[in-house]
Amino acid sequence: MNRKQEILFRESTVWKAIFAMAIPAMINILVMILYNIADMFFIGQLGSSAQVAAVSISSPVFTMMMAFGSMIGGGGCALIARTLGAKDIQHVSLYSSLCCWGSVLIGAVFAVVVLLFQNPILKMLGANEEIWEHARTYLSILALGAPIMIFTTSMGNVVRSEGAVKEGMTGNLISTVTNVVLDPLFILVFRWGVAGAAVATVIGNIAGAAYLIHYILCKGSHLSLSPKLAAMVPGDFRKVIAIGLPNGTNNILSSVSAALANNLLVTYGTVAVAAMAASGKSTTIISMIQMGICMGVQPLMAYSYGAKNLPRIRETVKKLGILTFSFGLATTLLCFFQSKNIIHLFLKDPSALDLGTQMIRLRVLTGPILGFYYISSNFLQASGNAKMSMLVSLLRQGIFFIPLIYVMNAMFGVTGNICAHIAADALAALAGVILAVRQYRILHKTLSV
Repeated sequence: MNRKQEILFRESTVWKAIFAMAIPAMINILVMILYNIADMFFIGQLGSSAQVAAVSISSPVFTMMMAFGSMIGGGGCALIARTLGAKDIQHVSLYSSLCCWGSVLIGAVFAVVVLLFQNPILKMLGANEEIWEHARTYLSILALGAPIMIFTTSMGNVVRSEGAVKEGMTGNLISTVTNVVLDPLFILVFRWGVAGAAVATVIGNIAGAAYLIHYILCKGSHLSLSPKLAAMVPGDFRKVIAIGLPNGTNNILSSVSAALANNLLVTYGTVAVAAMAASGKSTTIISMIQMGICMGVQPLMAYSYGAKNLPRIRETVKKLGILTFSFGLATTLLCFFQSKNIIHLFLKDPSALDLGTQMIRLRVLTGPILGFYYISSNFLQASGNAKMSMLVSLLRQGIFFIPLIYVMNAMFGVTGNICAHIAADALAALAGVILAVRQYRILHKTLSV
C-alpha cells in the first residue's frame, strides 16, 4: 500500500473515502451489469424466445462460477486489507498468491464437473426439449472458460485490497468491453447464436485477466502471483475461504434459487422463463449497484477495524446507509416507470412483454431497502465475524426464499413466484440490520475495554 492509499484509508474524510472507493466500484458494477445483459440483449435481437430462455436456464452455472470467484476474491480482499491495517505486511503476498492459484485450481475442477455431468445439470436446471440444445452449447463453452473466469473475478477483488479500486474496475471494464464488442459480431454477423455469446464471454475474461496480471506483476505494492508462496502454506487458503464464504454463499444460493424458480416457471411455458429472465436482468441493476457500493467500501471498514478505529467504522456505516438508500430509490423509480421500454430491449413476443413488465414492477418494490442487507453482510465480514456474515448471506436466497418460492408459487402461480423474491428481500434486510447492530454493540464493548 502506497502513502496515497494509506491516507485515503486512515486520514481522508469518510465521505471522500467512500466516494473514492464507491464510485469506481459502482462503475465496475454497471460494467458488470452491461456484461450480464449483453448476451441476452443481442440474442434477443434474433427473435428466439428459446435462445433467450436457454441463456436464463444456464445462468445459474455462470453465477456459480462468479460465486467461487467472489468467495476467493472477497475473502482475500478483506483479509489483506485487515492485514494492511494492522501493519502486518508479511502475509499480504502470501494471501494474494493463494487467491491466484486457488482460483485457477477451483476453476479447473469446476470445468471437469460441469462437462462430465452436463445432462443431469441441464435437467436439474429445468431445460425442456425446446431449450435443451441451445443450453447445452452455451453451458459447454462457459465450462471450458471456468478457470480464467474465476481467476478474473477473484483477482479483480484482490487488487482492491490495497486501494487499487480503479485498477480492479479497469480489469472488469476490459472484460466487458471486449465481450460487448464481440457479441454482435459472433451472434448477429456470424449467426453463432448462444455459442457466439459464450465465446465472447470467455474471450472477454481472458482480456481482463491479462490486464490484472500485468498490474500485479508491474505495479502491485505487495501483491504476488508466485506459485512458490502459495505452495509454502497452502493450508492458509482456508482463512481466505472462511472470510469469503459469505460472498460465495450468497452467489451460490442466487444460482440455486434461480434454478428452482426456473423449474417452477417452465411448467407455465418457455415464455414465462424468458419473461422472468428479462425482468431479472433488468432489475439486477438495483441490487448490484448497492452491492457494489458496499463491496467497494468494505476494505475501508476492514482497514478501520484492523486499526481499531471504531468512530470511523460507525460513520462509514451510517453514510453507506444514506448512499445505498438514495441509489436504491432512484433506480427503483426508473425501472418501475420505464418497465415497458426496458423489457422491450430483450423480448419481442407480446405475451412475454406483458408478463415481463408485470414482473419488473413487482420485483423492484424492495429496491430502496436492499442496501441495508448488503451493508450488514459486508460490515460483519469486515469485522471478521464469518459466522454471522455467513448467516446473513444464507437468509435472502436460502433460508427465506426457498420455502417461500414453493409456498407462494403453489398458492398464487406466476405472481406468487415473483412475490417470493419480494418477501425474501424484505425479511433478509430486516434480519441483516438486527444482526449487524448486535455485532456493532459487541465491537463497541470489546474495543472500549
